[in-house]
Amino acid sequence: MNERSGVSMEETAGRHLSDANRLAGSSSPYLRQHAGNPVNWQPWSEAVFAEALRLNKPVLVSIGYSTCHWCHVMEKESFSDPEVADELNRTFVCIKVDREERPDLDAIYMRAAQSLTGGGGWPLHVLLTPEKKPFYAFTYLPKEDRFGRMGLMSLSRRIATLWRDDRERIERSAAALGRALQEQASGSQEQADIGMAGVDAGYRALMKRYDAEWGGFGTAPKFPSPHQLLFLFRHGILAGKQAAIQAATHTLRAMQKGGMHDHVGGGFHRYSTDRYWHLPHFEKMLYDQAMLLIAYTEGWLVSGDASFRETVENLVRYLLGRMQSPEGAFYTAEDADSQGQEGLYYVWSTAEIRSLLEAREADAVIRAFGLRDQGNYADESTGGTTGRNVLDLIDGEALSALNWPDIRTRLLSARDRRPRPFRDEKILCDWNGLAIAALAKAGRAFRQGEWIRQAARAGAFVMRHLWQAGALKHRWFQGEAGIDATLDDYAFLVWGLIELHQATLDARWLEAAGMLADVMLERLAAPEGGLYLANGNDLIARPVEAYDGALPSGNAVAMQSLLRLGRLFGRDDFERAAMSIVRRFASVLEQAPLSALHLLSGMELAHAPSLEIVLAGPDDSATGKAMRRIIDGAFLPNLTILRADAATRQCIPSIRQHEPIGHKATAYVCDHFRCHAPTTDPAELERLIAQSTALTIRRDEGVGSR
Repeated sequence: MNERSGVSMEETAGRHLSDANRLAGSSSPYLRQHAGNPVNWQPWSEAVFAEALRLNKPVLVSIGYSTCHWCHVMEKESFSDPEVADELNRTFVCIKVDREERPDLDAIYMRAAQSLTGGGGWPLHVLLTPEKKPFYAFTYLPKEDRFGRMGLMSLSRRIATLWRDDRERIERSAAALGRALQEQASGSQEQADIGMAGVDAGYRALMKRYDAEWGGFGTAPKFPSPHQLLFLFRHGILAGKQAAIQAATHTLRAMQKGGMHDHVGGGFHRYSTDRYWHLPHFEKMLYDQAMLLIAYTEGWLVSGDASFRETVENLVRYLLGRMQSPEGAFYTAEDADSQGQEGLYYVWSTAEIRSLLEAREADAVIRAFGLRDQGNYADESTGGTTGRNVLDLIDGEALSALNWPDIRTRLLSARDRRPRPFRDEKILCDWNGLAIAALAKAGRAFRQGEWIRQAARAGAFVMRHLWQAGALKHRWFQGEAGIDATLDDYAFLVWGLIELHQATLDARWLEAAGMLADVMLERLAAPEGGLYLANGNDLIARPVEAYDGALPSGNAVAMQSLLRLGRLFGRDDFERAAMSIVRRFASVLEQAPLSALHLLSGMELAHAPSLEIVLAGPDDSATGKAMRRIIDGAFLPNLTILRADAATRQCIPSIRQHEPIGHKATAYVCDHFRCHAPTTDPAELERLIAQSTALTIRRDEGVGSR
């Protein structure tokens, strides 16, 4: 007997089989996939339960199948880990079951799991007495505790204690004990409150600043702050808060009508100097265009508002027509001034409008945009009239009888004859990452392949020119890269590459995102958690920040991207790194949640049920296209997608068994760490998605409808 562990030498030897456990000779591919685990798996047999009775141990039954994504994640993350194996072998007699070989066992214990937990799925794990009576069930668990969810190590130790100290109660009241353990597995109440209480506090604080009359938050000046709207959409969908969605969509409508929106040339100015979104500061920044493109795309997915689609199209037209370099990347900004005066390029006199348009058209445009002969805004220095007007849509009905796109083209042609504001043509890594993310998301939602192609051009440029000697550079200008990258460069570019992968399902973008995330963590991870803003060799301090500004914080963007990459790759280290960021800023989230809304968005995603879809088979078939329309036409913030092609299987071995059924396009759906049976039916895919989400929004061809 080993005196320290209380385990016999026979059992110790069994725990450390070097080559294979007892599954190596199995006919099941799924069981053979686990044959090299240090967990002492055994096939289901009466002899195993006799052994459990002799050893006085509970039985762990693990049920899955060869193409189950989360089965493979758990195999890699936990069952291949000697530390986990040692704990499981000490506590349980362990059985592995292929549900496709033993549907009877699967059906029995799935029913037991549903009775104990209210749900089921694969991988399915059921704890049994030696008499085969179930007393606890779970699907996926991480190795260690994470985001308020009990880990496999903690669960095993807790079961060992209960089995030793309160065995009779387990056998007498298995169902009651199972419910209690399920509550513990999702984290203590105190832990759960700490995380989600911050999300709720952030929501309440933001809504206190909401301008219910004019949209936006706070008083003048008003900034677009798109990350606030992204938070509201996620909270509205995932927490069922319709008021959050209403506030976000109202704000989007108000901004697109106001003078901050360039109604002629597309895109948005920097901010509004007043409460009404009327008079802007006329500068145009790449990062505002990118973040607002994401916000209007998500607004359309949530609401189906056709005006959001029009705004997206105009915004993309501006980005591709004015802000894109010939090589494909995006410039930084356009100035507010021309000829020494702010906004001169953008404003109009009524006389000019009448000289460019027919009388009927001019009257309608003047009425629609509230133009006045004396001007519709005052000179800020003198308070006097200017004779100039910003286009602020106050009467949309006045435009309804006109061909506004044609009028807009004529006005833009006239405006382009004016001296243009200066354009800053340096290319920044971080802001290009945002633009890549935005174009990829918009291209997916609106099925615009050209937008996705332009996002890919920008991605290729950045990786070709700003990735040098194993690290990123921040800036490209006149053919030269310079300045060591900061956290924002890594975090925002990783975000962009993830969105580009989700739009194309091209494995090279996913591999690039994973590689950059590894480098980001290697170079910038702080010992106490979170990520440094920079390497800091020439700084007296290395800040680790969570506060959002005009843009979401780099730590918040990194947290969300690491969470998504962890789920895509099945990498526990990425998820642990995401959790370390949250832990580092726990006091910020508790004391000043309004300052870190994008990190709270990440918290919302971490606590929400995950949704993973693997697509196999011909994606260009009618069924394959229908499946993509269903997936891309819904707002699913907790979704990750993979395509089971040769390149993706190479970098993500867990999907190597995902094959098309009958050579048809096939969807493998997993939600909340459980996997459903694969389907070749788009209607079934839609049903599974609807079942897995609080709200599913469908789109018809053309303009979306709710």
